[in-house]
Amino acid sequence: MKYLIYGIAILFGLVMATIANAETTKDHFKTVFHKTPHYVEVCYDKRVSGDKTGDTLKGAILGGVIGNNVGDVENGGAIGAIIGGMLGHNNSNASGGTKTICQTETRYTEEKRTIYSHSTVTFTHEGKSYTLRFQK
Repeated sequence: MKYLIYGIAILFGLVMATIANAETTKDHFKTVFHKTPHYVEVCYDKRVSGDKTGDTLKGAILGGVIGNNVGDVENGGAIGAIIGGMLGHNNSNASGGTKTICQTETRYTEEKRTIYSHSTVTFTHEGKSYTLRFQK
């Protein structure tokens, strides 16, 4: 029974081959760009202002906290904030000019590749032309 089914399938294929004639079979390709990442360290010079405001504010906040917690001095927090602000400003090491900043960046190397896309077969059946698209 099994061989009978195989025989019928082969016979059907032969009959169809005589009825529908394949004219052309063609493979199609496409171009793609393959990106490969690599990492580089990039350095550049950045202008800095030398602003001491941040250090002054930190000193004032710390001085105010300490001034509120030391002794029974009236307005101790305000006095501590003023003194802390002056010390923060004087001890600041902020300076203007340029500063070199380095960071790692991802760059890509592109490679042009041609790869298989699909195939087509064109055939004629009963006077009409057909094109089928398929993957191998």
